[in-house]
Amino acid sequence: MSDILDTQTRWLSDDEIATARGQLPLVYVDAVPVRTDANGEVTQVGLLLRAMPDGNISRAVVSGRVLYGERIRDALVRHLEKDLGPMAMPQIPPTAQPFSVVEYFPDPTVTGFHDPRQHAVAMAYVVPISGDCAPSQDALDLVWVTPAEASTPAFQAEMSGGQGRLVKMALAYCGVLFS
Repeated sequence: MSDILDTQTRWLSDDEIATARGQLPLVYVDAVPVRTDANGEVTQVGLLLRAMPDGNISRAVVSGRVLYGERIRDALVRHLEKDLGPMAMPQIPPTAQPFSVVEYFPDPTVTGFHDPRQHAVAMAYVVPISGDCAPSQDALDLVWVTPAEASTPAFQAEMSGGQGRLVKMALAYCGVLFS
């Protein structure tokens, strides 16, 4: 028996996922990719450009479902490699302790985190990236910006569904926050 989870046979069909989304919250991981200096301080934040569930093109963090039987660490690695490329070399924390847990709702007024498709619970992580990144899969682009740039109103306006707020929460967790 293989220790590797076969993700190809674990995906739900479009009808099955639509039924599940209408009946229960789904578990997700959100990863805020960062570059750090020699002291471990965040110097850059990586943000994707992608089509969002609401149909908009928006800046976003790495995000995706946790599959049945999949460890959180494995889900983080899978989504980071899928979105940032196989040479990203994410430094996954030794424990699966998120910096926050956020709830996405179809109604944007409930928590400010919005996904029009579903109620989702996401464990959010800050993940240092040490390798070369290239956007892949559904990601259209990847930019690395300073924490100050990511916190500007103009850049925050490029993020939807609460993603800008999540980035600011991640920066505050790392001890870097600009108003």
